[in-house]
Amino acid sequence: MGNLKKRDPEIFKTILDETKRENDNLELIASENFVSEEVLEAQGSILTNKYAEGYPKARWYNGCHNVDIVEEIAIERAKKLFKAEHVNVQSHSGTQANMVIYFAMLNLGDTVLAMDLSCGGHLSHGNPHNFSGKFYKIVSYGVNRKTEALDYDEIGEIAKKHKPKMILAGASAYPRAIDFKAFRRIADSVGAFLFVDIAHIAGLVATGLHQNPVEYAEFVTSTTHKTMRGPRGGFIMCRKEFAKKIDTEVFPGIQGGPLMHVIAAKAVCFKEALKPEFKVYQAQILKNAKALCSEIAKLGYRIVAGGTDTHLFLVDLTSKNISGRDASTALDRTGITVNKNLIPFDKQSPFVASGIRVGTPAVTTRGMKEPQMKEIARLIDKVLSDPDNEKVIQAVQKDVKVLVKRFPLYKNLIRRLEKE
Repeated sequence: MGNLKKRDPEIFKTILDETKRENDNLELIASENFVSEEVLEAQGSILTNKYAEGYPKARWYNGCHNVDIVEEIAIERAKKLFKAEHVNVQSHSGTQANMVIYFAMLNLGDTVLAMDLSCGGHLSHGNPHNFSGKFYKIVSYGVNRKTEALDYDEIGEIAKKHKPKMILAGASAYPRAIDFKAFRRIADSVGAFLFVDIAHIAGLVATGLHQNPVEYAEFVTSTTHKTMRGPRGGFIMCRKEFAKKIDTEVFPGIQGGPLMHVIAAKAVCFKEALKPEFKVYQAQILKNAKALCSEIAKLGYRIVAGGTDTHLFLVDLTSKNISGRDASTALDRTGITVNKNLIPFDKQSPFVASGIRVGTPAVTTRGMKEPQMKEIARLIDKVLSDPDNEKVIQAVQKDVKVLVKRFPLYKNLIRRLEKE
């Protein structure tokens, strides 16, 4: 980055500062992770120059031989990884991947059954300010008030009542495993398409540590970041019979030229996920999530749904007299990053929230294991027990720095940037 440092020092400095921030912080946001330097190299490559509207061997522009190879490699790796019949790797994000399914398979105003956002659903699953909530009739299902887990019998009854054209499964803040086979039975009972969004759990699915919805659903979307530990982007899997419809909806339906440098980085990510060590990594994510969740519960915090089967869990702060917003702000000052989050049947607004969402993909990438989860739980409790105490904040800041120093991230990258 020597040229960038000379010609745009402000941007260079900000990139260096962000690299240091990521190295110095405990990243517990469930949807964030740290990519390999190989992913960084692919995404920062000269492939960013090439327009490639269309698909391999069917482009609108000439000169696409090399990027055709890149896209074909990404597709084949994803198909192998998830045992999918057809894959489209061009979606710029998970939400755009979701938009493709809606637009390709539904008419405006059609009924969609999706998870309530307050119970763990995503914005693109029916938020009234999102395209999904504006263009379609969204009927929501939630979780059982007692167990805070999905009640498939209840979801089935809602489906029979409203007869949705499509049922959407998947979540952004649901800690328990999802039974996609049960969703298939519900969809079949009302003649609906089944669409599954695995953006959060894709790494677990790819390694067999969570049920694979590709076997049960017509459509599956995902992101390549989060547990997949790849670049920010989306991809779509579907049955062969819908391949042409889906591809046409991606281009020319809602996107123009694909980002070929990002698709190259996706290909690298898929190759990394096909290696045996990636399953070991995913298994450790689960171990760390269970360990951290258990330790926080031991310190007197209520865990939504009683625990976790995935990479994340929700902490109910109601009894601690602190909101999710204030808790996440206080933790951020110490170098511990989480996000405020609604809990099921929350009485607070989404901007305040009664809980925090905690995830372990990023700290697991650093090499941390169960003993470090115990340390992190202690630090979180120390802050949330006295969030306005400046001495506590400063003490935890020091403890965080000591901990992350034992598990450095991008150490060589920082050195190279500083030498530029």
